[in-house]
Amino acid sequence: MPKNDSFFQEGQPFFRSGKHFYGNVRILCRLSILTALYVLLTMVSIRAGNLRITFASLPLVVCALLFGPWQAATVALMGEFMNQMLSYGFTATTALWLIPPAVRALVIGAAAVRASSARRMPEDRPVFCYVVCALAAIATTVCNTAVICVDALIYHYFTPVLIYGDLLVRLGTGLLTSVVVASVAMPLTHLLRRQQTARSL
Repeated sequence: MPKNDSFFQEGQPFFRSGKHFYGNVRILCRLSILTALYVLLTMVSIRAGNLRITFASLPLVVCALLFGPWQAATVALMGEFMNQMLSYGFTATTALWLIPPAVRALVIGAAAVRASSARRMPEDRPVFCYVVCALAAIATTVCNTAVICVDALIYHYFTPVLIYGDLLVRLGTGLLTSVVVASVAMPLTHLLRRQQTARSL
């Protein structure tokens, strides 16, 4: 993989001086923009009980494909924290609700880094992207179910029907949403990577 590729920024120390300062500012700016986009897309969602249909995972998928798992997980954690604060305020389970989107970011980002090569990027492999996004959606739904269960036990509203009754529906909508998000993320990521490569020449 070329040295100027985004993945090589993952392992670099963040606080550096001189010519690296501008690069650090760019990282902060893009994380802030992607976090804001995540919060905005989360607010524009369809909710029905435990079911939530949203495309908030789009900035996470794009960030994971471009910059790897750690920056994507950072966006997920910051974005979901802001979403929780705006929606419910700080509660005993706030930290737990940050886990599912972070899991999605880590799964896709780790798979993208592992599958990347000098000639073919992850977004150039449609089957790979669809499969990884689907697996990440399943992992996210399972994590969400676990968090809902803990939240229900803490706040005394636990019933098996409430927690597990719509599990299959949530899995289905999660998989369908992951297909739509992957279909949008692949060309968008390809465009952004091409622009980044052009600027580095």
